[in-house]
Amino acid sequence: MILDIKNVVKEYKLSRNNKFRALNGINLNFESGQLVSVIGESGSGKSTLMNVIGGLDNDYEGDILLDGKSVHNQSEKELDKYRKNKIGFVFQSFNLIPHLKVLDNITVAMTLSNVKKSERIKRAKKILKDVGLEDQMYKKPNQLSGGQKQRVAIARALINNPDIILADEPTGSLDSETSEQILGLIKIIANQGKLVIMVTHSEKVAEYSDRVITISDGIITKDEKKAEDKKMIVGKEKINNGKQNLSFKDAIGMALKNMKEKLARNLLVSIGASIGITSVIIMLSIGNGVGQYMTNTMNEYVNPNVVEVHQESDTDADDPSPGGIMTADAKPFEQVDIDQLSAISNVDKLELAYSKLSFRGNVAKIGEKESGFQTLSTISSNITSENISSGVLPKTGEVMISANLASELDENIVGKIIDVEFLIGETQFSESFKVSGIFGDIAQNGMNDFSTVFINYSDLTTLAKEKDVIIKPNTVYLVTDNQDNVKGIKDKVLSMGYTGSMEEKLLGMFTEMLDVVTYILAAIAAISLVVSAIMILVVMYISVVERTREIGVLKAIGARRKDIKRIFVAESFLIGLASGLFGLMVAVLLMFGINAITNNQFSVDLVVISSTYAIFGILVSVGISILAGLAPASKAAKLDPVESLRRE
Repeated sequence: MILDIKNVVKEYKLSRNNKFRALNGINLNFESGQLVSVIGESGSGKSTLMNVIGGLDNDYEGDILLDGKSVHNQSEKELDKYRKNKIGFVFQSFNLIPHLKVLDNITVAMTLSNVKKSERIKRAKKILKDVGLEDQMYKKPNQLSGGQKQRVAIARALINNPDIILADEPTGSLDSETSEQILGLIKIIANQGKLVIMVTHSEKVAEYSDRVITISDGIITKDEKKAEDKKMIVGKEKINNGKQNLSFKDAIGMALKNMKEKLARNLLVSIGASIGITSVIIMLSIGNGVGQYMTNTMNEYVNPNVVEVHQESDTDADDPSPGGIMTADAKPFEQVDIDQLSAISNVDKLELAYSKLSFRGNVAKIGEKESGFQTLSTISSNITSENISSGVLPKTGEVMISANLASELDENIVGKIIDVEFLIGETQFSESFKVSGIFGDIAQNGMNDFSTVFINYSDLTTLAKEKDVIIKPNTVYLVTDNQDNVKGIKDKVLSMGYTGSMEEKLLGMFTEMLDVVTYILAAIAAISLVVSAIMILVVMYISVVERTREIGVLKAIGARRKDIKRIFVAESFLIGLASGLFGLMVAVLLMFGINAITNNQFSVDLVVISSTYAIFGILVSVGISILAGLAPASKAAKLDPVESLRRE
């Protein structure tokens, strides 16, 4: 391997018209197996030269060739691979990541290359043994001596088996005895066939080198070779460097290790962010609970396998009842309508019915007592035995009356004969019937307070025929054997231009109003999510500032912008996930607490958290957290590695 530096010029812009030339036409070449020292005073350009060779700084004139291939003309992606695979950095201040164990500090470079965990641990242990630290692998950097830290830094530089080791003042922070140990280790590395370039101002360090290059004011003033170039290159060990990118799984793993360092802060942020998620889930679940209560209440008074069908009324505007149904003006069904409804898929039976709401001419009598009733309705499969508080469904020649009508006539009226008078059109009917049962009870008399007499449809048509009155059904009931078919039948009925029951219309109106109120309350609760996002944004920015040097180290060992961004986005994801799960947990606890109170007072579950709301809450939490973390993640990815490494 040959490294050529050709006429490299590097300038720093101090002001608009003022530039400082750190490197002034550098020309050098190196071969594998050399141990080279670059010496000079502070500001001479030696560190700048190292940054240029290492691909940390690509803004220069001239060219650098590695085995004849230009480094200067490479893309950012190619430079990342160059630093990852060809260069190993050893820093004066070690630049170990403080919250990672020794083993993790060494394997991080292979993690960035998506190497399998088993492979990177195996290689790291081997290198730790080579540098004499196999018994220190599970310690944190703050538990090591200076010499041990530098050995870890050397092991990290060697982990991807690079061609070139760049050491910036490798003994600058060490005592003389430890310095000799580190220099001896570096010399062994060079003897194994690697090009080692040390930047130093120490003449003593230079004595260990095969070649000493002196630089002053950006110019090479001396290039002294102490011995013949060695040709003892050992066959390069093959390293499986994976796909050369950081997987999301490994990014999550790195993010978890980073977050453990500031565990209390991250937990507080997650708990704070969860308040908004809890509020939104609870608001939506209250709406869900109330909606289910209303639906269940209605379903208690109807057969769930029956679909009630009405025609659109022509006189809705003057109709005293919602939806214009169950009145004298209700539009009747013709035979063509009945045939169309019978043909609907999954309808097993069709029942004809007649209902009439009137505030005159309807009277029920027993003995000396009488009471007016408002509704005359025929019996259908929509009424079940569960709706009957006393007695049974009427047979031929019998009627069933509502509980409020029974309370006016006789509470023990079941089995007794009553006289019933009612109007159909202008025709007055007066007949005697046996009361077979009572519908509902006083506390819950169906969905309205109208007094009602229920009669069999066949009895009504027989009575009408005797008086030459034509009865046309104004209600149709579609019966199915499977409740799962009900929604499909209802949708088909509506698409054909028919309407449902008054109860369904009322429920629909209430549900729409409830949905509006629920979403408004949820939107108000969601305002706290904005606060959560700002809080996460601030915390992530603080994290970027705190870990600027760490970001510089990661870039020096080959991390791409995408890798850096992925690590910080993974942290945002974990914060959001923790917030969502915590918010859901609190919401569930509140649900049990609130429902215990409402069940005790009203026998109602007021809060019902569905799986949809639970998943929605977690997804919203994760989404907001990731969005809040994108800007800090982008900032971290764009940090200049040279400037980052200088940050104290």
